[in-house]
Amino acid sequence: MTMHPTPATARPAPGEDVVDDFSIVYPSSDGEPMSENDFQFTVMIETATTLRQRYADRPDVYVGGDMLMYYRMNDNQTRVSPDVFAVFGVTDKSPRNSWIVWREGQPPDFVLEVASPGTWRRDGAAKRDIYAEMGVTEYWRFDPTGECFSPPLVGERLGDDGQYHPIPLDTDPDGYLRGHSEVLGLDLCASLDGRLRLYDPATGQWLRNHYEAEAAREATEAVLEATKVVLESESAARQVAEAAQQAAEAAQQSEAAARRAAEAARQAAEDEIRRLRERLRKLESGR
Repeated sequence: MTMHPTPATARPAPGEDVVDDFSIVYPSSDGEPMSENDFQFTVMIETATTLRQRYADRPDVYVGGDMLMYYRMNDNQTRVSPDVFAVFGVTDKSPRNSWIVWREGQPPDFVLEVASPGTWRRDGAAKRDIYAEMGVTEYWRFDPTGECFSPPLVGERLGDDGQYHPIPLDTDPDGYLRGHSEVLGLDLCASLDGRLRLYDPATGQWLRNHYEAEAAREATEAVLEATKVVLESESAARQVAEAAQQAAEAAQQSEAAARRAAEAARQAAEDEIRRLRERLRKLESGR
């Protein structure tokens, strides 16, 4: 579990006794659209759903996206909305309307912002400062079009000095720009076609997004159904073969019984012939 400093924005000023006012309403929507274009929307949805699948069996990991995050106590006007975020060490991963940092007890461990023409400058400046102040361990930015900044993938990790420091990136033989997230234990990989993919170096496998996982599930079900049909066909063939074998054995038994009956009849006829001959012989000798 990553240990976070208490966000400076959630602390009362020196000498000030601030009590959390639960009468204040923290809206779950700011009226802004989720994304500006399909490029941004696709990356947000794929990354969030892939991470949710990844941690589906972890009760202590919460993955959210496009959710309002309040980080100043009793202030419902100051907020930020990460495109994708993950929090480790939670005690409750049930759905939320918003993330209220001081009530949750911690900020996200991982934040990803997906660039669009109207957001990328704020992502790299004002939001970056907010996330550093909150204590977000890793902050990543991705440009799916490659038109906002270069290189299209940027990863930073919060240092002990409270500042972000670059996470090294490399281009692999397949052309992916790749960086490792210590928080997720995964590689974030920007492809040439504008996709952001997640790779697990521990298993040497790509994480499937929702569509890929569904296609794999359907393919598995199709294979299982085909296997079931084959097995049922093999079972039916075995039953037919067994029935034929039993019929053949019954025929053989009937044939053997017929041979025994014929042999008994022949033997009885021969015995009768001998008896008649003996009687005739006696009659002839008594004349």
